Amino acid sequence: MICVTGDLHGDITRFRSPVLKKLRRGDALIITGDFGCIWDGSKKEKKMLKKLGKKKYNVLFAEGVHENFDLLEEYPVEQWCGGKTRLISGNLRQLMRGQYYTIAQKNVFVFGGGQSEENNSYLEPDDEKSWIKELPTDEELEEGLRNLEQHGNEADFIISYEPPARMIEFIDIGKTSRNHINTYLDKVLDTAKFKMWYFGKRHINKLIPPRYRCIFDAVDVADDTRLPKQKKQKPEKVKKEKPEKKTKKDKTVTLQTIRLICKAVGMTLAEFFD
Repeated sequence: MICVTGDLHGDITRFRSPVLKKLRRGDALIITGDFGCIWDGSKKEKKMLKKLGKKKYNVLFAEGVHENFDLLEEYPVEQWCGGKTRLISGNLRQLMRGQYYTIAQKNVFVFGGGQSEENNSYLEPDDEKSWIKELPTDEELEEGLRNLEQHGNEADFIISYEPPARMIEFIDIGKTSRNHINTYLDKVLDTAKFKMWYFGKRHINKLIPPRYRCIFDAVDVADDTRLPKQKKQKPEKVKKEKPEKKTKKDKTVTLQTIRLICKAVGMTLAEFFD
């Protein structure tokens, strides 16, 4: 089972949604961006991240634009379910840009990152450096298309922070501005076959028929396939070995030893056992 929600901005009250109570071990909640729970590196924040990582289901997020990218980069990168992730804590992970995963038996292509309203040509050079990490690199853009092609340009779900350029006019009527990421996602739209595309950023919940969903604070069930219950693996009990029984031969050897002792000290067997 897979659920999807939008921008959190560090607000974890979304996890109280009744829908999430249905998730089992191996299921997933995917956040389309602006997770915002990795922000100041405080003890309180680390405690919260550890708590999220202890949930029985996977908590997975693509990055948006309002993230602390320097802190994110401190977490280790590792392969998980077919693609690169950053392991935050337990079942809490960042899904990285342009990666392709098999999650809860479904194929998911993820492309996080974007361009914020604050990131524009009017920024001073020093300010621009603080925003540059929100933008996908050329390598990430190329890797995304390559990963899709390696999987036959097909996925069950596509998750992105930015919308494809073609979707902007359905969200903001009359608005024509778009960035290079929107244009890139249009190329993905034209290339890939998919069942549903979820994106965030716009802070609205809107279905764009037939296969696009702009999502904010709703928690949608993207796939309701129930996985078999996965039991925690218990350590195997080590069986205690029973002591071997003495054979008749062992008893004979013991009696012979007693006779030798009696002979050495000048005793009879009767005196020894008396």
